[in-house]
Amino acid sequence: MTNKVAEIHTILQPEGLASQIAHLWDKHNTDRRKWLDDKRELRNYLFATDTTTTTNSKLPWKNKTTIPKLCQIRDNLHANYLSALFPNDAWMKWEAHSPEGATQAKRKAVTAYMSNKCRESNLRTTVSALLYDYIDWGNVFYDVVYVNESTVDPTTGETIPGYVGPKLVRISPLDIVFNPLVDFDQSYKITRYVKTLGQMRQELDSMPELQYNADVINRSDQVRKSLSAYSQADINKAVAYTLDGFGTYSNYLQSNYVEILEFEGSLHDQTSGTFLKNVIVTVIDRMWVVRTVPMPSWMGKSTKGHAVWRMRPDNAYGMGPLDNLVGMQYRIDHLENLKADAMDLAVHPPLAITGNVEDFTWAPGEEIHIGEGGAITELGKNLNGVITANNEIAALELKMEELAGAPKNAMGIRTPGEKTAFEVQTLEMAASRIFQNKIQNFEINVLEPALNRMLEVSRRNIDGSDLVRVMDDDLGVADFLTVSKADITASGMLRPIGARHFAAQATLVQNLLGFLNSPMGQDPTVNVHISGKALAKMFEEVLGVEKYQLVGDNIRIAEQLETQRLMQTAQETLMVEQQTPIEPEGQV
Repeated sequence: MTNKVAEIHTILQPEGLASQIAHLWDKHNTDRRKWLDDKRELRNYLFATDTTTTTNSKLPWKNKTTIPKLCQIRDNLHANYLSALFPNDAWMKWEAHSPEGATQAKRKAVTAYMSNKCRESNLRTTVSALLYDYIDWGNVFYDVVYVNESTVDPTTGETIPGYVGPKLVRISPLDIVFNPLVDFDQSYKITRYVKTLGQMRQELDSMPELQYNADVINRSDQVRKSLSAYSQADINKAVAYTLDGFGTYSNYLQSNYVEILEFEGSLHDQTSGTFLKNVIVTVIDRMWVVRTVPMPSWMGKSTKGHAVWRMRPDNAYGMGPLDNLVGMQYRIDHLENLKADAMDLAVHPPLAITGNVEDFTWAPGEEIHIGEGGAITELGKNLNGVITANNEIAALELKMEELAGAPKNAMGIRTPGEKTAFEVQTLEMAASRIFQNKIQNFEINVLEPALNRMLEVSRRNIDGSDLVRVMDDDLGVADFLTVSKADITASGMLRPIGARHFAAQATLVQNLLGFLNSPMGQDPTVNVHISGKALAKMFEEVLGVEKYQLVGDNIRIAEQLETQRLMQTAQETLMVEQQTPIEPEGQV
């Protein structure tokens, strides 16, 4: 046995740098174990169908009902966040930082190219998944990659065109670690991927830009073959660690999967004594380094990004809107099942039998024979507590909505009291400030850097030119624009304005309507100085209806004149018809 262990140790000799990165992964993943346990409890409540899978299972209630309030708040927030980010098609604009980037041609090329790539890469679907992370985990992790999804027909050898361009990719919070004591952009990052052996071989052959070391991949295959001669007990005795999700190391080696740990940032290689700055180091099997390359981004940092729902002091891992509500969900389920058990006891109470009573069935219409001194007494419960529990549950549900920052009246519930239209709008805006703050935080710290990283990745990787579909604003028809690398290279940045424009738009409309309907707005001495044309154009822009061409100089007068002309023509035609004699039938 000792010789076998020694032989296995000889085969499994990890490289120093690979072992160092694997140790960093284990350290940071272990340090956040409490956070992961809390998130697992929250997840159990979100997707529970009864209380048997939650911490409420410890309570001695016969009923096991769960009220999915946390899940409802989650869906409500997600729906409102998504609609605020993408209120219309014009949710993104180009902001130039130089005269060259401010030209109409440059603006049109950049916005048309990115709008096309966002649509073809299903960016909205990816953002939807990131919003769920924003709500569930309180932390969003993402990356931007450049993909070529064209395929080759195995029969004809013809290249079938697919999507080519930048793509936003979600990273599961379970698959990335970093130093939480510093800002995410300043920290090194280690991302975990799991791929099949076939995928690794395919990427080695078809994606030379990844710069994988073929010798290291061949060595990994050879190790698997060499260790197949040893028993599972021998391997487990020789190896003292396990891999996430694979159990023991022997189970991992017998699987068809390869675990990849990808380090991004700067570190000191303790084996060689060299300092590696802004590099990507890829480790497979937690044993060997398959590549070490400089970080390709022109921005000098990783293309990965991170944002939080609620910041913690001195900790880069944030909190989510549902984290503080788990205890209240526990309380709601506790009251619901307590109430249900109390009603069961009241409707079908236990019986206290005294003295001589023959065996009987407790059911309607049954005869019960009671001897001398015998008695049957129902041990019923008072249902007043049930009403109290109902009121408390309703209050808790309302409080949870408020604490999560859900937009007011999102579920169609109006606050009590008589109010004017302007008062209702003002109250809604004031009550939704938490919601607006959180969605604008997502827009600024997730969507905006992601869009600009997608543009940077495109500038780095675009080959030749690309044909994108655009909409002609004047004619309202589809057109096609050829975009080259030079067309999308300019000093400036892309800015998503969906959520910010939505909030500013609502505030502007409310304030303007309030002013126009006020005594000051109705005052002729003030009203005479307000341009009707400017108001019409402003509302056309704010409501986003420019393509319908509703506004034109004195267009209503021109249309009324046209209508009157048609009416006069029709009347003249009718008079001519009435004055024309009708020939009797049969006459020539």
